[in-house]
Amino acid sequence: MEKKKEFTIVVEKDEDNYYVGEVIELPGCHSQAKSMDELMKRMKEAISLYLEVKADVEMPSFVGLQKLKVSLPSPA
Repeated sequence: MEKKKEFTIVVEKDEDNYYVGEVIELPGCHSQAKSMDELMKRMKEAISLYLEVKADVEMPSFVGLQKLKVSLPSPA
């Protein structure tokens, strides 16, 4: 039976309108694509390659995301 693990991916859009994904549990594991569907395909590939190379990596448990408001400095 094939083992499966769920990973958390943060997705942002960059200045060139690409979707950029990063796996929270796997530092340095990221990819980019023009569409969300293509990004998810590439992320699966990136995760598989990451785990092949770093098979003994200890994966932290994802706890959650938080938003925090901070005051911005006034322009000079």
